[in-house]
Amino acid sequence: MKKPELLVTPLSIDDISPLAIAGADAFVIGEQRYGLRLAGEFNREQVRQAIELAHAQGKKVYVAINAIFHNEKVAELDDYIKFVVEANADAIIFGDPAVLLTARDVAPNMKLHWSTETLGTNWFSCNYWGQKGAKRAVLAREINMESIVEIKEKAEVEIEVLVHGMSCMFQSKRSLLGNYYEYQGKVMEIENRKMEKNMFLHDKERENKYPIFEDENGTHIMSPNDICMIDELQEMLEAGVDSFKIDGILKSSEYLLAVTKAYREAIDLYFEDPDLYDDKKDELLAAIEDVQPANRKLDTGFFFKETVY
Repeated sequence: MKKPELLVTPLSIDDISPLAIAGADAFVIGEQRYGLRLAGEFNREQVRQAIELAHAQGKKVYVAINAIFHNEKVAELDDYIKFVVEANADAIIFGDPAVLLTARDVAPNMKLHWSTETLGTNWFSCNYWGQKGAKRAVLAREINMESIVEIKEKAEVEIEVLVHGMSCMFQSKRSLLGNYYEYQGKVMEIENRKMEKNMFLHDKERENKYPIFEDENGTHIMSPNDICMIDELQEMLEAGVDSFKIDGILKSSEYLLAVTKAYREAIDLYFEDPDLYDDKKDELLAAIEDVQPANRKLDTGFFFKETVY
């Protein structure tokens, strides 16, 4: 049994080296024009720099090209994928078949990770995209532990699971907030990665606040709580899940560093001796609770619920 990859989404170039030292094995980066809901914005030069920094420390970098593409952007994929290859990325994350088909032509040796965030709900779909050329499938956030274990048992591709961070509950390609402010005759500055943390939908009945941000890909409404599975990793470790993802979206660099250290320790303890992990997992959870923002509760998402849509 090999250790799962610890995959982290950094906020900036400055996060790469500290997170690598903290125990991250790989990073997801990209720019909003081509990537969906990234923790940080990386232009082409920054993508090159991030890959160089990560590779120097023996880490991998995956470039996200998983936005929702319309006709006018499809023509750009050829050039951008060629750039990603030239920059020496380790894989491309895609959701749109247009990316896969373009990569077949211009980057036939590039590793591809299939990620739609909502459609990875069964092993048939994972294997379908595997037969098309994907080497990894990123599972949906809304499926439970039993389904994850079964998918891993029957999948012919690597399996990636989000174990920490917020998840997207709604997306519209429209700039809903921007349009609303414009309708009111107000000016609203929408700037990607500005980390506008005071924009929420407030559900008074459930006392939930849903973070909202807008970028080139539209409006995103995020979950009111953060998934945290640090004390519930054992089933996925036993099943051999290939990659555990920590999502840094709308988080600080300091928070991301602390969480990465905790998950690194959890994984290493389990592989040293499962009993060591079992003895310390509550302490590791408490360490994350100590750095968790007061307005963001931790929960286990759909991992132990009946899958509901």
